[in-house]
Amino acid sequence: MQRTLTLVLSTLALVVLLVASGVLDVQWRDNAAEAVDLDKLFDDEDPEKTTGEKKNGGDIFEGQPESQQALPPSGAPPSFADLAQHSSPAVVNIQTSRKIKTGKQRAPFPFEDFFGGPFEEFFEEREFQIPSLGSGFVISTDGYIVTNNHVIEEVDSIKVAFLDGTQLEAEVVGRDPKTDIALIRVKSEKKLPMLPLGDSDNIRTGDWVVAIGNPYGLEHTVTAGIVSAKHRIIGQGSYDDFIQTDAAINPGNSGGPLLNLAGEVVGINTAINPRANTIGFAVPINMAKDVLPQLKSEGSVTRGWLGVVIQRITPELAESLGLEEDRGALVSKVDPEGPAAKAGIERGDVIIRFNDHKIEKMEELPRVVAMTPVGQEVEVVVLRRGKQKTFSVPVGRLEEPTLTAQGEEPHKEGLEAFGLYVQDLTPELAEQLGLEGEVTAGVVITSIERNSPAAVAGLRRGDVILEINQAEVRSVKDLKAKLTEDKDSALLLVQRGSAALYVALKRGGGTGNGNGNGGNDDGGGE
Repeated sequence: MQRTLTLVLSTLALVVLLVASGVLDVQWRDNAAEAVDLDKLFDDEDPEKTTGEKKNGGDIFEGQPESQQALPPSGAPPSFADLAQHSSPAVVNIQTSRKIKTGKQRAPFPFEDFFGGPFEEFFEEREFQIPSLGSGFVISTDGYIVTNNHVIEEVDSIKVAFLDGTQLEAEVVGRDPKTDIALIRVKSEKKLPMLPLGDSDNIRTGDWVVAIGNPYGLEHTVTAGIVSAKHRIIGQGSYDDFIQTDAAINPGNSGGPLLNLAGEVVGINTAINPRANTIGFAVPINMAKDVLPQLKSEGSVTRGWLGVVIQRITPELAESLGLEEDRGALVSKVDPEGPAAKAGIERGDVIIRFNDHKIEKMEELPRVVAMTPVGQEVEVVVLRRGKQKTFSVPVGRLEEPTLTAQGEEPHKEGLEAFGLYVQDLTPELAEQLGLEGEVTAGVVITSIERNSPAAVAGLRRGDVILEINQAEVRSVKDLKAKLTEDKDSALLLVQRGSAALYVALKRGGGTGNGNGNGGNDDGGGE
């Protein structure tokens, strides 16, 4: 009896303890206590979960939806193997070489008298072959191949290697430095595999893409990623309109294809951001479609010309000009001999439409003007002091420098021979450069061609040329007159910040691509 009483009391004490601690809940029904079925409790819906009040902050942030289970993106491929296997035979590795010569060296005094005989060869002029690598892709079964202009520019030989080990010599058909597109051709006894050209306007940010190329000489490397952005402007020139991707692109990938999941080319891999390994840029294939027919038939590209210099409209400029939106292209200068001036377009006009193309951003105008056939009459709509005006303008022809054939040394004169682009120093420019009060006259370097004599000499954008061959330079006209064709070198005195320094400049036969540091215009310059 005593044992039974002890057991009952112990059980009651345990129940009280469980209820007090919350481990065991009790509900009252019809004046009777019932223990809650914990299994049933967890099977029932939790009102807090369904309303999202706790999990999503629904009681704080109005409109927050319920949490949804994350699903894999639709269209995500399980593998890129089939695409790579199908496309790689039409992707080529491009091997180029260029000859350079070293000048004849003289042995230092007093050893020069002792270095005759067999040692004399060490001080003679020498010739070296500089190899380079790139990529490309076949676009026709009869051997036409697309690559970047910078891959094959100023080289003496081009060799193309295919996936099956075949190697063929190639020749340049045409090239366009402004879009960095080149067309080369190989002759083969058999039909070559080729890649179809897609529509780069149809790709969207977030779409899967695949890059195939020759990074660091590693043949037919395949990488995958997505379209990170479109219409990127990276300072390469007036026609920037790049596709950005995080598919790995490295030196040697230049000229290779950027493919969509259908195996169509949507871009030409062209540039990278050297400070990041997941930021690459490709020329949209639709831009290539515009220039490739001309490269095949003419070897170069003829572009339309409007004859204006334009600039971007900032919110501050829009307010000052009384514009409702900061869109369009502001005309900052009009060439008096150009089509725009003859049609009545003036400085200060804001171009908002060119034929059927609305001009939202300044960078859009050079591209649409360039692709317009020479001689075509177009409607140009401008805003002038708040009112719309429409002009009929016959598109002119943009004069381009003559491109030389592969291996041929171009003949250059004046500033072009040194790779210099300049303008007169104005009080406004002097103030921007921090030179007000120090320098009142001179010529400002606005751009320098890559690998040019000016670049090799160490000149920089923003340098002010004060003297040439110890004679004062007060204008661009002075500078051009003194850089005569019969002089192969010049001694410049330049102002760089607060310092003045002399620079020895030697004429060069050829130069590389422009670095894109000049002003923005519609492709016609000033």
